[in-house]
Amino acid sequence: MFIYLQLVGGLVILLLGGDFLVRGAVALARRLGVSPLVIGLTVVAFGTSAPELIVSIEAALNGVPGLAIGNVVGSNVANVFLVLGAPALLFPIVCQAPSLNRDVVVMIAASMLFVTFCWTGTLVAWQGAILVAVLLAFLINSYVSERDDGQGHAEYGEEFDGVGAFPQSVLVFLGLIVVGLAGLLFGSHILINGAVGAARAWGVSETVIGLTLVALGTSLPELATTIVAAVRKHGGIAVGNVVGSNMFNILGVMGVTSLIIPVRIPEQTLQFDLWVMMAAALVLLPFAIRQIPIGRGTGVLFSIAYVGFISIQYFGVPVLAPETAMLKP
Repeated sequence: MFIYLQLVGGLVILLLGGDFLVRGAVALARRLGVSPLVIGLTVVAFGTSAPELIVSIEAALNGVPGLAIGNVVGSNVANVFLVLGAPALLFPIVCQAPSLNRDVVVMIAASMLFVTFCWTGTLVAWQGAILVAVLLAFLINSYVSERDDGQGHAEYGEEFDGVGAFPQSVLVFLGLIVVGLAGLLFGSHILINGAVGAARAWGVSETVIGLTLVALGTSLPELATTIVAAVRKHGGIAVGNVVGSNMFNILGVMGVTSLIIPVRIPEQTLQFDLWVMMAAALVLLPFAIRQIPIGRGTGVLFSIAYVGFISIQYFGVPVLAPETAMLKP
């Protein structure tokens, strides 16, 4: 029972910490006069990926690399098939953001680069540096191009309206940032202990737990944001949120993690999970290029694909290299 309390408690603390961090950071950026566009490309995108970052770093440092990589790969799969599929069951999502074509292509290219690096067997510092550099280049290019053509500002402003009210007091939003960061650190520690305990109790690898329970939990901020965008009929924001989060996951989260400590790639991830992640990235391409709405039929297919992915993790994929890594005391 204590294991499950750790899992649930860790996820709740992570979600609250991420929410506090985003609200405080956006309020600070607004006070400093930063444009909504810059906030959207940096603060909000990083904030929704912060749980994945903290969890992956904590897992890698504690000798559970399968959980670190599984968290990111599983989150990217969940972002496409669940985060877009579930809201589409209720509200069709129309992909009409001006820069969406470019962003989806960049996400696919970044995914291919990540898969290539993973096939070396271990992500190391120089590969992490390249991933982070690609992310920084994308953010700079996005800011310059959107600023020059003057588009995107209004949509990002509407996204913030969907997130909710922001504090006005300097002390309040600085306090939110501190509490948010502390919550992320504390929540990730509890979550990882619970995840490893669950893996041992259920007889599965830490990679499977990372791909399923942990990835699902850390994808909840993206799901909440996408549901709000779908209800408000901001399809570009809904899809852009997923695309941006996926790029932050593979370029930022795994880039920073591998800069800190080498991350060994489990055999199961190489032979199956990475290819599902690539398929999830590629499936968005026709919707973005041809601006095809993600309707209820597609939402059903996406949802079935995600349920199938989760089921295969527990029942259909043999763990070729069982992970026996234990958390350090």
